[in-house]
This record gives sequence, C-alpha cells and structure tokens, in this order.
Amino acid sequence: MRTFARAWTILLVMKLSYAGKPVDVLTSSSLNALEDEEILRVLSRNESTSANNFTLVGLIDNWRNHTTQTEATWRTKELDVRTNPFYNDFPEQIDREARRLLQVLPAFDPSVGRVSGECKRHADIFHRELAKFTLWALKMYDATAKIPSGLLNGNINQFGDFDECVGIEGSDGIQGQYCLAYLQLTVDESRLDLRHLHRLVHSHYAFRSNVTDSGHRVPRFNIVNWAVCTPASCSFKDVETSIREILTRYTSQTGVKVTVKVNKEMCQVKTKEPVPKETIFVSLLFIAISVLTIVAALCDHYKIPTSELLLSFSLKRNFKKLISLERRQNDIATLHGIRAINALMLLLAHKSMALFFNPYANRTEMSEYLGKPWTVIGRAASLYTDPFIMLSGLLTSYSFIGKLKKTGNLDIKDEYISRLIRIVPPLATLILLCTYVIPYTGSGPQWNLVITEHANICKRTWWRNFLFIHNYFGFESMCLTHTHHLGIDTQLFILSPLMVLLLYKKPKIGTIVLTMCALFSTALRYFVTYYRELSNYVFFGTSIKQLFDTADFSYTLPSHRLTVYIIGIFMGYLLRYLPKDYKMNKMVLYTGWILCTFMCCCAFFGPARMGSINYIYNPIDAAMYNAFAPIGWCSIFAWATVTYHTGNTSDWFSRLLAWKGFLVTTRLSYAIYLTQFPIYFYNVGRTRSAGHFAFFSMQFDLHEFLWIFILSIVLTLLVDTPFQNIKSYLMKKSSLPETTTKSLKQQ
Repeated sequence: MRTFARAWTILLVMKLSYAGKPVDVLTSSSLNALEDEEILRVLSRNESTSANNFTLVGLIDNWRNHTTQTEATWRTKELDVRTNPFYNDFPEQIDREARRLLQVLPAFDPSVGRVSGECKRHADIFHRELAKFTLWALKMYDATAKIPSGLLNGNINQFGDFDECVGIEGSDGIQGQYCLAYLQLTVDESRLDLRHLHRLVHSHYAFRSNVTDSGHRVPRFNIVNWAVCTPASCSFKDVETSIREILTRYTSQTGVKVTVKVNKEMCQVKTKEPVPKETIFVSLLFIAISVLTIVAALCDHYKIPTSELLLSFSLKRNFKKLISLERRQNDIATLHGIRAINALMLLLAHKSMALFFNPYANRTEMSEYLGKPWTVIGRAASLYTDPFIMLSGLLTSYSFIGKLKKTGNLDIKDEYISRLIRIVPPLATLILLCTYVIPYTGSGPQWNLVITEHANICKRTWWRNFLFIHNYFGFESMCLTHTHHLGIDTQLFILSPLMVLLLYKKPKIGTIVLTMCALFSTALRYFVTYYRELSNYVFFGTSIKQLFDTADFSYTLPSHRLTVYIIGIFMGYLLRYLPKDYKMNKMVLYTGWILCTFMCCCAFFGPARMGSINYIYNPIDAAMYNAFAPIGWCSIFAWATVTYHTGNTSDWFSRLLAWKGFLVTTRLSYAIYLTQFPIYFYNVGRTRSAGHFAFFSMQFDLHEFLWIFILSIVLTLLVDTPFQNIKSYLMKKSSLPETTTKSLKQQ
C-alpha cells in the first residue's frame, strides 16, 4: 500500500493550483516543508472555524434568496466588481464555505518564492478577495487548470479557461493574465512502478521532447502544458518561480522530479493596443488587389477597352482558366495525377502532425491506436515531396531540350526571371498574410506559440525566403517552414541548365556524370543518416531534436534531394527523344511494371514496423529508408509517365493519373501547398480545451479541407494566375522585336 501511495505521486505533481499554505495542506509531512512565517501569514487570513458541513448548495441558495429580496442580479454592471457585495450579509457562511472549498481545491499562489513586490501585493489581494468569494477572484481561481480525470489516459494537458482569465478586471488595477506553463516530469528509473505510470501519462512517448525544444512547428508531445491564471503584474519569471517552488514542496523525497519552464510569449493578457500600421497597410493591399480583379472582370465582361496588364487580373478570365480542361500543346498527361495524389498524401500527413499539438482526454488511447503499422501513411510525409522534385526536373529538362532543339540556344536569364515571376508573388502574399494579418485575427492558449512566434520569425528572416536560401538556416528559425521545398527546388533549378546542356550536347558523358552525381547523393543520404543517427521517417518515439537534425542535415539540403531531380532530368530527355508511337518489348514492359511496383511497395510499406509502439531505433533502418525510399516511391510514377506518354500502356493506374479533372488540381497545387500549414496552425492556436480523439473525424476534417480549398482558389485567382498572365504578356512582348529582326534579315 505504501509503494502504491508513492507511485501515485506522479498523478499529483500536476496539482499546480495547490498554494503553499497550511489551509491547503492536509498532511503533516507537507506542513514541515512550509516556512513558519508563511504559516502564520496564511493562518491570520483564515481565523473563523465552524463545525457545520460544507455545502455550495447552501451558498447558492443564500445568494438566490438575497437576490430575490433585493431584486439584484450578478450582472457586472450592477455590482461592485472590486469586492463581494453580499459578504457583509453572509460573512460567516462565506468564510466557512470558502475555507472548505479551498481545502478541497486549493488556489494557486503566485506569490510563493522570490517574486516581485507588486506580484506579492496583488497575490495577497487575490487571496483576500477569493476568501470573500469576490467574483473576479473566483474567476481567476476558476480559470486556473485543476487535476482532471483520465491522467493515465494521457489527459495531462490542461488549458484552463483562456477567455475567462484574460477577461478579468479586478480591484486595485489587477488584470487577468493567462500563462501556459511547460512541465517536464522525470522519474527514478529504478522504480519500475513509476516508469509504468509515467509511460501511460505521457502516452507511450509517441514523440520525445524537452522543455528547451522549439515547439512552434513540431509538437513537444511529452511535455505537460498547464494553465494558470495570475495577476498581470506577475512576470513570466515570477510565475515560473512560484510553480517551481510549489511543485518542489510536493515532489521532495519522492521518485519524481519536475522541470518548469514558462516562456514570456506564453503569458497573455487582453490588450487594447491599436492594430499596427503594417497590418493596416497589408490589409489595404489585399483589398486593393480584390477590387482590381473585380474592375478587370467588369472591363473584360463588358468589352471595355483597357490595358492587357489590367485584364491579367480579370476574375472572369482567370476563373475560366482555372476550370478549363483543355490540355496545352506537348502536355504530359500523367503528371497532373501524380501531383494530385502526392498533394493529398501531404495534406493528410501534415494534418496528422498538427493534431499532435492539441490536448486530448484520451491521448494515450490515441497513441496506442496510431502505434500500428498502417500509420505509415502519415509517417512517410517526406516521401510525398520527392515526386514534386522529380517532376520539377522532368519539366525543366523537357522544356529546355525542346527549346534547344527548336532554336539551338537557351536564354538562361529569361528562364530565371520567368521562374521568379511564377513563384514569388504567391509566396510574398502568404508571408505578408502570416506575418501581419493572421496574428491579429484570433487568440488562444497556444496562439502565441504557433502563430505569433512564427510571425516574429518571419519579420526577422523573410529576406531569406526571397533569396531562396532559407533552407540553410535551420528548421527552427525558418519563416514558413513548409516552403523549404521551394528553396531546394530553386537551387536545383539554378543548376539545371548545366545538367541539361551537358546531357544535350554530350549525351554519353552527361549520362555518366549525372548518374555519378545521383549515386553520390544517395550515398550521402545513407552515411549522414547513419552516422548522425537521423530519421527521415517519423518512427514511434522519435525525438524533436532528431527531427530537427534530420531536417537541417539532410531533408532540406539540395545535395540530399538531387537523386530524384536527376531522375526527372533523364525522364524529360527521354520523353523528348522517344517518338509517340515507340513500342516497347512486352517482356521489358511487364518487367518494368513488376520491378517498379515492387520498389514502390518496399518504399511505402517497408518501414511500417518503424511505426510500431514497441519499435527501437536502428540507424541502419533509417539510413536505408532515407537513401532508397525516394527512388522506390518515384519509380512507379516515372514508369507510368514514360509508358503512357509513348502509348505503351492504357492500364487503370495510368488512365487515373491522366484524368482531365487533375488539370484543375494542378493549377491549385502551388496554392494548396502554401496555404495548408497556416490553416492547420490557425486552428491549433484557437483550440481552448481538450477534445476526444477520433481518427476519421479529425484526420479527415472536411471543414478544414474546405477552407484550404477555398483559400487556395482565392490565392490562385487573385495572385497566382494574374502574375502568370503578366509573365506571358511580358515574355511575348519581349520576343516580338527578335521575331521582327529575324524576318527582316530573311528578306
């Protein structure tokens, strides 16, 4: 029984609301931990005693009777919020019932430890008014998190009541401050009983993290998030000190140790500051663009003569382009389906990562459910970006070789400018939106972590994104972390003319050189992953540090993603030189399908056991996956593209990839790629309480997907397509003088 009592300590260490006062402590051992002057100070505050039974019902009845007699109500505007107006009528009852209530559920005391004088003074006022059941003090007490049921099912993240706390305005200028504290629990490893309880409380360590880990884009899963409501005069350091002091008293001489961290940005108050000028300016800019598209649409509809540049913003014209199912000349049909399938997989994988930020009443049950082999679908998020890199190499090579065959030269400067016009405007729009607009559109316990903190990073480092070098500065300090792919792709695109020209002019030498580069990239992924103990696959129990290291030393580096890009270069070259009616030998065709299907299945299902709840990290598993999975996953799409484009197959898979409906998703794919993370984290920031995890309803959140789809359409119609129209107009205009000069020479 004694061992069980000690083990149960792990369930009690979250009792942050326990103030270090004798009225709050029920055991003699705890009394010994208190200072004498602290005991005297609190005893003087609780002089009345009574043998009457504690009942809140009686208190409520008293209030109801008093209200009936005086025809008063609890509406704030009719009562003095600085103190309880009913205290003088029922002093004994309120003293008795407040004392008994605080014995059962003690109040958090922000004045414990070495805190500022103003914090101590306001804490004393809070406790004095709480003992009188003053409404604002009750709200502060009520908004602080309490120990819930279901701790062994992972219900340890308690957000309290955010809105109630920040809305408090008490006496002596006291204002409510909501702080979300981070607690890291460690147990005596020799205590098997505590280790077992610790594992259940932390949901089997689906992710391993520390309080020092950056948490604005990757969840600190096994850190306890606990909300306390304090006077705003208490700094984040004061709150951290008081929580640490209180927990130390409860965990001394036990097998549990608690590390406390309170970040400045995680203490929030309701501010009345005006919206920044930058936000107003950016908002007006977005409004101006919207008006411009409407004006252009009216001019287009009513055939009003105007500039072609203005008509580039025509909502009518751009919407027709968006839903058009007409293929362009030399279109490679299967590429649209490849984009759509991998974009959908990325949506689901990124959504699963966002879900881990939220608290759940059944989080341990959630981890057990997700610790199954089939969760490879969400754990292989890195795999779904490789086909986009391959397609980028394919389209670049296909376009460059087509121009080389037609004109004999390649205008590299125009190609670079064309690409910048294509990708910069939507990227700039999203950076402006996430940095200056979204932070002022909501609030919540984790809002400052996932929204405001990310906006602050963008204010400091936005220039790296426009130089497309942001992938070299670390995942933790990257603005729009999900756009690292743009940096990789742009850097590979800058090198692509060298690769394509070498392959075009010296096919044999080019093939050897590019093959060697691809092999080097593959070997680099293997050895770096093995020796640095990285993991591109999110296995069960991976640490946040390991995820960041994997991103910084492998995933976001173009040298590690070069293999599939070179595969795309070869594919583009092959499709340009293979005739449309080229017929493969049936043995070659069937062998290719079998081999590519096998490689794809190995890449996708091979690491399934790494998602098991009992998996132990093995660097060889991680190195094999990082080195060869991208090749295996891309192989099936590459083979389907080549065989369908040359007319060698008409199987269901190839026909699916070539479905015309995917033309629309292709036009939306860039916007979907950009908008999904802001929407996911907007909802994470607004989450105010623990929910019940249900896989299908949360993973396939149709409401959220609908918003991604809507905002992607808006971004495409208002920014992406108009600037593509401008690019086409400028390129066409610049080519006219060259055409005129050539025709004069021929005459």
